[in-house]
Amino acid sequence: MSALWSLSDMAVAMRATKSGALPTDITGISIDSRTAAKGDAFFAIQGDNRDGHEFVEAALKGGASVAVVARNRKVKFAADAPLLEVDDVLEGLRDLARAARARISKAKVIGVTGSVGKTGTKEALRLALGADGETYASVASYNNHWGVPLSLSRCPADVKYAVFEIGMNHAGEITPLVAMVRPHIAIVTTVEPVHLEYFGSLEKIADAKAEIFTGIEPGGAAILNRDNSQYARLAAAAKAAKVARVVTFGEDKKADTRLTRFSLQPDCSTVEADILGEHVTYKLGAPGKHLVLNSLAVLTAVSLAGADLALAALALDGLKPATGRGARATLQVPGGSALLIDESYNANPASMRAAIALLGQAAVGPQGRRIAVLGDMLELGNQGNELHRALAAPIEAAHIDLVYCCGPQMRALWEALPSSRRGGYAETAAALESSVLDAIRAGDAVMVKGSLGSKMGPIVKALERQFPKQAALEAQS
Repeated sequence: MSALWSLSDMAVAMRATKSGALPTDITGISIDSRTAAKGDAFFAIQGDNRDGHEFVEAALKGGASVAVVARNRKVKFAADAPLLEVDDVLEGLRDLARAARARISKAKVIGVTGSVGKTGTKEALRLALGADGETYASVASYNNHWGVPLSLSRCPADVKYAVFEIGMNHAGEITPLVAMVRPHIAIVTTVEPVHLEYFGSLEKIADAKAEIFTGIEPGGAAILNRDNSQYARLAAAAKAAKVARVVTFGEDKKADTRLTRFSLQPDCSTVEADILGEHVTYKLGAPGKHLVLNSLAVLTAVSLAGADLALAALALDGLKPATGRGARATLQVPGGSALLIDESYNANPASMRAAIALLGQAAVGPQGRRIAVLGDMLELGNQGNELHRALAAPIEAAHIDLVYCCGPQMRALWEALPSSRRGGYAETAAALESSVLDAIRAGDAVMVKGSLGSKMGPIVKALERQFPKQAALEAQS
């Protein structure tokens, strides 16, 4: 594997003191001793629950070439242990991230934020830009105070494009992160009532998302959702931040990139759009109108970055939903099969509506039913019950046959449903699990979704344990 950093460059970037028998180069950056690989530099970060210094020995035994530790903790380790000593490990990672950004000065850098759709948009950008040249994008949802510097520090020096996801759940969190990323192009997918408990209003959420504009490079661009209720507020914030160009996308006739026609299929979508004046027809390999709209932002960014728009549009056929974010599998049940849609990673009112709509489009067998298994949407503050109750309308519009609910806030939805749609209710996901397992039969399509804290993932695992599975698309081929 080729070198990611020379050890000397790392030490200079972090103002680190070298100790022990050190390698010449490192090939990766890790903050998890369980996945630290041969050639990695392991950063002993203080986490929410555990101190990374407790795992330095395990990381080095597992193959890591060097550990980055706090100077005042050096005495914990063997005298010959390969160490880079810094005043503060997380700040050392941030210093390395800034050095990483400085060395990709010739690359086009794109930042993505928004209440919903950040990770999917980032992955679509990875595909689209990758068709034109070497592209790096942050993994998973590494978008917070440690995820962004970790992603930056892992970026190779020779990329043509780099894409970084930037998240927040409190005001002021995006500003220091975007100062590290310094994007040429920033996308705000949408503003929705997410983390409402910490903000109190959509306007305050929009203001927090607008912090991304403060880090856009001179001459750069902001890409905004023209259909969103907070568009005008975001556009004003971008102009106040002296962003050189504000570009819009959506169905609105005034949008710079506009959706002209689309067709939603159970496992894909076809799209016609005007991308900054250029007519493009393409296929998205994953279903859902929310992905169709976000693909407009993706291709707008491709165009602004100077990449090949035709190649990028073709590449979007390869877009696939990730585990917990719409991934599909076929469950082999008595008498046939059932479709499982795994949306268990997280939930908020906007993503819940999108997932319900997707379930409504899912193909079912002759006697099959569309079944939604829903857990609480968290961090919604005093509007929680109202926002849960409001899901009854999209469930009706999507013709969902049965709804299983768990969690104290989902009680509001359960009570709003007609008796014909009520599958079952429990206080917890664990208590609901057996009812869901007993309900599934041949021809059904079942979607599982809830906030991470609602613990809906184990229901997905239980379904997969009880019923042998294979990738849904393979089963259909």
